[in-house]
Amino acid sequence: MSDLVTGEAVVLDLRAAKLPSRALAVLLDLAVQFLAYFLCVFALLAVLPDLDGAAAAALMVGMLVFFLVALPVLVETLSRGRSLGKLALGLRVVRTDGGPVRFRHALVRGLVGVFEIVMLTGIPAVITSLISSEGRRLGDVFAGTLVVRERVPAADRGRPVLPPPPVMQALGSELVRLDLSAVPPGLWLAVRQLLSRSEQLDGEVALRMAGRLAGDLAQRIRWEVPPGLHPALYLGAVLTERQRREWARANAPAVVPPPLGAFGPAPVAVPAPQPVTPAPASAPKPVLGSTDGGFALPG
Repeated sequence: MSDLVTGEAVVLDLRAAKLPSRALAVLLDLAVQFLAYFLCVFALLAVLPDLDGAAAAALMVGMLVFFLVALPVLVETLSRGRSLGKLALGLRVVRTDGGPVRFRHALVRGLVGVFEIVMLTGIPAVITSLISSEGRRLGDVFAGTLVVRERVPAADRGRPVLPPPPVMQALGSELVRLDLSAVPPGLWLAVRQLLSRSEQLDGEVALRMAGRLAGDLAQRIRWEVPPGLHPALYLGAVLTERQRREWARANAPAVVPPPLGAFGPAPVAVPAPQPVTPAPASAPKPVLGSTDGGFALPG
């Protein structure tokens, strides 16, 4: 496995491709490229039989550059690191931080690959792949890329996330009040991968990785790990709360906007204000024993 560190200092658990699978993918790509090259050259020579030697040589060189450099770079850029051979073997080219490759990465890999694979028969690529712990060839070293396995065993797919324990269920009110917006996607991915593969790791290694991720998550959501609780259970509870919020957001009823008129929102009829009738003034209360007419002004 390869410990790739993202910009958020999160260790990604990606499986680097081994040399045999990478070599087989490269051979498959080269076979398809050379086959397409010879077919196109024969077709052009058959369509244009009157070409002189210099024009035919220039045409063959241009077609060779297109099929060995331009076409692989274009395919790898548009497919985000997947060529025909890598797609067949379940491989993919990614950056060293785990992100998708761009045009500049594919261009550097393609240019260096012509020299180390085609011209030098792949000897430098084999040597550097054997020396590198991540199986990187010279093109990957200069481009800052890595070939990883995109397909995982069936035992690793669909593994449920650990449910929160009863002690965490008792703290449901605190989970609901948590602010999860500060957690980056890379940290959620690392938590999910750790929980889904915890059974395959050594107990001490899993505890150490869970503690590190729990500490990073606690700093971002501002909720410390409860004393005596396993960090993996803490991660499972917070991840379950995030999934609950996403499910509630996805199943929330849609708000239907008001209909639009020809020049904006349709006018809404506003009821006319009703005249307010003042309440009649109450008659003054008689005061017994008054000497000026029997009434007294209200005090």
